[in-house]
Amino acid sequence: MAKRVKIYSTPTCPFCIRTKQFLQENNIPFEDIDVSRNPQAAEEMVRKSGQMGVPVLDIEGEIIVGFDKERIKQALNIL
Repeated sequence: MAKRVKIYSTPTCPFCIRTKQFLQENNIPFEDIDVSRNPQAAEEMVRKSGQMGVPVLDIEGEIIVGFDKERIKQALNIL
């Protein structure tokens, strides 16, 4: 069963774009949440991560800030 992945991002953030490309390349479905248009989602992201910066990934409750490829691969069991 695939893990649920949420990515809090903005359309102009290069690391957000790269993170989403990485997930797509590995056939990982994800929910993309644009925090630049959704203040409630932005608050939720800060509450979960303690960070204002994007991207923030929520992988089944594991919070990863930034495009940390190794942590993302570990969290999703990508070899």
